[in-house]
Amino acid sequence: MKCKILSCTFFLVIMASLISSCSKSEEGTEIPVMEEQIDEEPISEEPVDESGELTLFQRNTISYFIDIALGFEVGNASKITRKWVSEMKIYVRGNTTDELQSELDDIVQEINSLITDEIKLEIVDTKEASNYEIFFGSYVEYGELYPNLAERAERSWGIFTLDINDDDQIVGGLMYVDTERANEAEEKHLLREELTQSLGLAQDSSQYEDSIFQIEWTTVTEYSELDRELIRLLYHPDMQIGLDKWQVDDVLKEILLKE
Repeated sequence: MKCKILSCTFFLVIMASLISSCSKSEEGTEIPVMEEQIDEEPISEEPVDESGELTLFQRNTISYFIDIALGFEVGNASKITRKWVSEMKIYVRGNTTDELQSELDDIVQEINSLITDEIKLEIVDTKEASNYEIFFGSYVEYGELYPNLAERAERSWGIFTLDINDDDQIVGGLMYVDTERANEAEEKHLLREELTQSLGLAQDSSQYEDSIFQIEWTTVTEYSELDRELIRLLYHPDMQIGLDKWQVDDVLKEILLKE
């Protein structure tokens, strides 16, 4: 991760689905190979439910939330919760299609249905009205628009960057989906993954194959039940910014046991 201060805002470059090369499957299809950053921090004991009051699904939800919602895939940012506290206004540019636009509409509607605090996602018509941009096109075109991201876009089919202020609030961002190297299913997967991770659910995991946060390359284009819970809980009114895993554990138990 590279950070620089822009008008008192930390610009965090976060790369999801970072693709460095391709290999051939038995059918000859090109399969993106994912780069994984190794976390060399010592492993510490995870919070444990000793009350016996949570269901297995609820315990799995808390564990997965801690895996996905704290920190980022790349860099050394602190492992705390971060999220949007104002409207996420999305502007789309590049070589979009009716199919991708329809998919984006569906994703935005689904996310909004899960959010219970005061913010919503909205697609806007102009860049000036936006605080988040989605670009569909080639890495060459994206590199011309954003030269500082050109190298990452060349080796990646999907990336996102976030603006995070001093209070750990997400206040803006950019996103890119390669529509030349990816096929339709892959485009839809990347769109859903990058946009969802831009909410503050920025980590990947190898634990659940049907999750949009699966670290291995997939073409999952729907949220799993756990994915939906993570979105809902991050954007629950009782979930605050800046919480570490122990604080998150306490807050999530309170939320889930009240429901």
